[in-house]
Amino acid sequence: MTTDAFLADCRARLAFDLLSHTWNAVVLWALRDGPGRPVELRERIGGISSKVLTETLRRLQFNGLVDRQAYPGAPPRVEYRLTPLGRTLLAPIDAVGAWGFEHGDEVMAAQEAATASDGPGSE
Repeated sequence: MTTDAFLADCRARLAFDLLSHTWNAVVLWALRDGPGRPVELRERIGGISSKVLTETLRRLQFNGLVDRQAYPGAPPRVEYRLTPLGRTLLAPIDAVGAWGFEHGDEVMAAQEAATASDGPGSE
């Protein structure tokens, strides 16, 4: 057993992998106030396709972060909700969001500077 936090079999890397996917944290955050149907989640999130939302929900369910509840009826209705394990990620997601709010302008300025230096004659 190693203590190196970034080896492939390390639990810290597992957490980074879960949060590194573009939509995982966004969908988890969208479910923070309670369950939602896919159409409601797409409205809350904006900019996510039905296909990507479905893939993300399946991935989150596979990892034990989201539960899927199907209700009988016509048409059938499905809701997703955070599991207790999924709720434990809300604080880290909030912390990353707060960091982005505080430092986002600096990151965008660095991106703009890098883009400007990549222009013609910059080499």
